[in-house]
Amino acid sequence: MKASLLLKIFLVLPLLLLVDYILMALLGCATCLFGMGDEFYCGPFCLAGKILLGLTALFFGYLIYPDIKALFKPNKNGPSA
Repeated sequence: MKASLLLKIFLVLPLLLLVDYILMALLGCATCLFGMGDEFYCGPFCLAGKILLGLTALFFGYLIYPDIKALFKPNKNGPSA
C-alpha cells in the first residue's frame, strides 16, 4: 500500500512531468517553425501549458486517490489502538 504510493510519487509523477515538458517543447518548436510571434507565446501557448499541467495534476490525483484513501481507512480486522 505505501510502496505503491511512494512508487507513484517518485516514479510516475516525474515521468508525467517529463512528458509534459517534452510536449510543450515540441509545441514550442512547431510554433516557432510556423513563425508564430510573441503574442502567441504570451497567450495561447501559456494557456495550453496551464491546461496540460492541470490535466496532468487531475490525472495524478486520480491515480493516487485509492492509495490515499486506503492509507487513512481504518483496518477492520486489525487490533484497535
